[in-house]
Amino acid sequence: MRKRTLVRGIATGAAALLIGAGLAACAGDTTPGNDAEPGSADAIEAALEEGGELTYWTWTPSAEAQVEAFQDAYPNVEVTVVNTASANDNNLKLQNAIAAGSGAPDVVQVEYQSLPQFILSDSLLDLTDYGFGELEDLYTPGPWGAVAQQGGIWGLPQDSGPMALFYNKRVFDEFGLEVPTTWDEYIEAGRALQAADPEYFITNDSGTDAGFGTSMIWQAGGRPFQADGENITVDLADEGTQKWASTWDTLVQEDLMSQISGWTDEWFAGLASGKIATLPIGAWMPGVFESGAADGAGDWRVAPMPTYDGGAAVTAENGGSSEAVTKQSKNPALAAGFLKWLNSSEDSIDVFLESGGFPATVADLNSDDFLNYESDYFGGQKINEVLVEAANSVSTGWQYLPWQSYANSIYADTVGQAYLNKTSIADGLAAWQQQNVTYGSEQGFTVSE
Repeated sequence: MRKRTLVRGIATGAAALLIGAGLAACAGDTTPGNDAEPGSADAIEAALEEGGELTYWTWTPSAEAQVEAFQDAYPNVEVTVVNTASANDNNLKLQNAIAAGSGAPDVVQVEYQSLPQFILSDSLLDLTDYGFGELEDLYTPGPWGAVAQQGGIWGLPQDSGPMALFYNKRVFDEFGLEVPTTWDEYIEAGRALQAADPEYFITNDSGTDAGFGTSMIWQAGGRPFQADGENITVDLADEGTQKWASTWDTLVQEDLMSQISGWTDEWFAGLASGKIATLPIGAWMPGVFESGAADGAGDWRVAPMPTYDGGAAVTAENGGSSEAVTKQSKNPALAAGFLKWLNSSEDSIDVFLESGGFPATVADLNSDDFLNYESDYFGGQKINEVLVEAANSVSTGWQYLPWQSYANSIYADTVGQAYLNKTSIADGLAAWQQQNVTYGSEQGFTVSE
């Protein structure tokens, strides 16, 4: 794998993500405990027994409790948790540490969409030699495919985010709306809602969340990004992409959709009141509803994503993260041991589920306790039955760009302008494509359209 140099503003600041020229060497463990072979599964056990200190960067709310449980099991290991607040902040901080050549943690949370750029920068440790390939059957195919790519295993899945349609049943009942099963029905529900009360919107989207936009393109059948080594294709005019753009154009042009930005106080208030009546989003959302929109308790339900043809269920992933070991770790075997426990131990996963996380582990998704859980917030609905079915309906073949974090950072200035100016989203996508083609070419990739 060749290393390249990406030096541009990523997320909200300028960060140097170094993917310099040359061949990336696969680093093995140079400090295993006892007589274990470096970079082996035995080295993990030896390192855990010997102990040491680790730093873990994450934004997941379950981290402190998970680390406490880990240290109960392995009292010789001390793990310092650093809350990086959000994925964007986490990426920026990690990119700065990579550029500086020091300061990165031992273990770091990385969204699936951001993994390729850190793999290309030779910043993460390939965990293959530590026996992580034997863990494949523990996880659903989508998340595993995200961490096992480009000839290596670069982390373990923490969670997954198959998309479903969260809707406010109280609002739907009040206005006599049926739960939409197609996107055409979704538009009609939006029209009926606005006609009845213009303070209510079918959903929100401000055109600033590239992760949402790409997930919706994925669900529509678009496959705009294809990577074959250094050869990258960007085609944001393919049939599926344009299908989503046309649907969303209608919502924008007819003012059926609020342009409130997600994750703001106003957004949470809109969810709590039902004035934002639906949310197509990842399966990790229930815990966010409970903590951020508590006043909506009992009103919300979850349903499968609408489809474009009314046929078989099909959805996409939205969000979801892995944890990885950085190349800067001074004790990679110990870091690998912590990571293995963190994302494959039932003790750890139980803590994660208690905080509202949606697992990537097959056993948990299929367990009776998980499937039969009745959510008080969602009116006693067995929401996990719907969400697990969504996990089984994720369409395949999706790829992200090797520079996806940079691509996301310019989404609002290209696609997002169509929302502000009520112009064609297709035109915004074309602008996004052109900037990505230029950027990728500047980094030395062969980019075609």
